[in-house]
Amino acid sequence: MELYYSFSALIVLASIFAYINYRFLKLPSTIGIMVIAIVISIVLVLFGETVFPRTFGHLNRLMISIDFTEVLMGAMLNFLLFAGGIHININDLKEQFRPVLIFSTAGVIISTFIVGFGMFHLLPLVGVHMPFIYCLVFGALISPTDPVAVLSILKQANVSKSLETKIAGESLFNDGMAVVVFTVVLQLAIGNEVDLGVENIAILLMKEAGGGLLLGVVLGWVTSRLMREVDDYIISVLVTLAVVMGGYLVARQMHVSGPLTMVAAGLFMGNFNVKFKMKSITQDYLIKFWELIDEILNAVLFLFIGFELLMIKDLNYYVIPGILAIVVVLSARFISIWAPTKFMSFRTRFSPQTIKVLFWGGIRGGVSIALAMSIPKNEYSNAILSITYCVVVFSIIVQGLTIAKVANPKIIAEEEHKLESIALDDKN
Repeated sequence: MELYYSFSALIVLASIFAYINYRFLKLPSTIGIMVIAIVISIVLVLFGETVFPRTFGHLNRLMISIDFTEVLMGAMLNFLLFAGGIHININDLKEQFRPVLIFSTAGVIISTFIVGFGMFHLLPLVGVHMPFIYCLVFGALISPTDPVAVLSILKQANVSKSLETKIAGESLFNDGMAVVVFTVVLQLAIGNEVDLGVENIAILLMKEAGGGLLLGVVLGWVTSRLMREVDDYIISVLVTLAVVMGGYLVARQMHVSGPLTMVAAGLFMGNFNVKFKMKSITQDYLIKFWELIDEILNAVLFLFIGFELLMIKDLNYYVIPGILAIVVVLSARFISIWAPTKFMSFRTRFSPQTIKVLFWGGIRGGVSIALAMSIPKNEYSNAILSITYCVVVFSIIVQGLTIAKVANPKIIAEEEHKLESIALDDKN
């Protein structure tokens, strides 16, 4: 019952903040909700205990009562990733398969090590001393782009379909690699023995990522066949809910990636159900249901992120290290995008404007905070959480609000046309 009360309070607050944002701030809904929550959190941190003691106490207890890592990684993320996958066109993804694969694997590893080395050498300059292995832990959790934040904000940005597929595809699939890297590095950091052999890492990656994708495809195929036999919108909604909720339980029991299971299931059902000739009313209800779920959970998630400020101790001490981390993370993001494009064939070469949008569109969000909060409490965990929070807030607010200006469809189309012409001339 306690969970019901907590979720009810979050829904009420999210709806109030969404209304205020719609009437007055006019920001994208999720960003507006988070900004209002952050402002209220700052006011409560500064004056709450003296001016608003009851409000401060209620919100503090609400946030303490909720395990953010478990709620996001074990529940909300599954719904949001399934909803994201169901709206992506598989043919568009096939065309962008190579860059999506490279960015979601090699890009994550490159970024992890650049951030780790950068933070290890630069943090002492601002009075923070952290072992190299914990700098790598931070690099691993901050390197993957957040699929929820990216998909939410891309809806507001006017980018081309191919570019949207590259950014969204990367963010949906890089979770598998990121979780493996984070898990291995964290185990090393807390002193557990880990076999770092290439064979062991490859097996771990295949089990986590490959197993999750395979399970998702199987779930998607089975349920699509079932929905083909019963063309009813109520049953279709119930079946998709069962895929998300039951599929996560199966993935957890099999020790494979739940997020990748949901992505694969959503992609399969979103693209192959069309071939099963659903009635238009069934398809319409199904799409609108998952759009509604997506919007509601996004609102609650960004509210969570805003109020997480209440849970971070001595955040003001880590503002300067946080600003430093923003610069390091952005630099790592640029290199992890730019470097792989130099080794791709002409067919997948990227124009400067496209690289700029991919770089600036690499938004971090709740996944990074959830991973940071999963680190066992020690002398470095609060520093990592505080610095992560600074990077995430900057990423969502600054990058999220400016990505539409950076993504100039006309310039991107012109540059891609030039590259296609050059590639054609080289073939001839």
